[in-house]
Amino acid sequence: MPPTDAQAAADIAHEAGTVLLGLRAAFGDDVEGRERGKRGDAGAQARIAALLAERFPDDAVLSEEARDSEARLSADRVWIIDPLDGTREYSEGRADWAVHVALWESGELSAAAVAIPGEDLVLDTDSVPPAPASADGRVRLAVSRSRPPAITEPVRQALDAELIPMGSAGVKIAAVVRGQVDAYVHAGGQYQWDSAAPVAVARAAGLHTSRIDGSPLVYNDADPYLPDLVVCRPDLAPAILKAIADADHGDDS
Repeated sequence: MPPTDAQAAADIAHEAGTVLLGLRAAFGDDVEGRERGKRGDAGAQARIAALLAERFPDDAVLSEEARDSEARLSADRVWIIDPLDGTREYSEGRADWAVHVALWESGELSAAAVAIPGEDLVLDTDSVPPAPASADGRVRLAVSRSRPPAITEPVRQALDAELIPMGSAGVKIAAVVRGQVDAYVHAGGQYQWDSAAPVAVARAAGLHTSRIDGSPLVYNDADPYLPDLVVCRPDLAPAILKAIADADHGDDS
């Protein structure tokens, strides 16, 4: 049997991760951080583009590292790609970065994979297990290790949550999927490729995913900007969305 779309996504994400690890291992001391990120982005993009062209030549692609085309807006199948999510972490030699490969099909995310090459891990929508229930203790909230968004604070206060710093968006959402944290809330500066694959995997694991106002996350929109999201255990969603709404109303008063 041919591989499913999710299996293909997992294979492509793994292949890109192998390229990224190989490139990083070859960097010398003369290759600075920003250049490491550029080379990583370019190498992973080239590998993913070649594999998609070989296996799915009729499908459209939306990628952070490729020129956008209006053709995707009338396509039935669109691959949404982030070849290197967490360029800073990758450049610093950390493990908390990811590769995102998602398929949007006729209005919905239908298959996806998130690779975390630094952990030799791939999560895909076919095989991801249900997200575990929370352990006893405080709610754990994933946040950026370098620039936590302001939206985090009202949620932290409402849930008396413990903040867990970590790298890329894909790693944070994967942490919710894996039960390492209970929620990830972000506002102010993401694009469709930052969340498409991890959101699809989170949905497959039975997690809540939405905009911060509770509305659905929409992909393959004409404008690729998709600035905010909530990914969490379903039982936490009402309290998180209420905390955000209350904070917004307070700002307006």
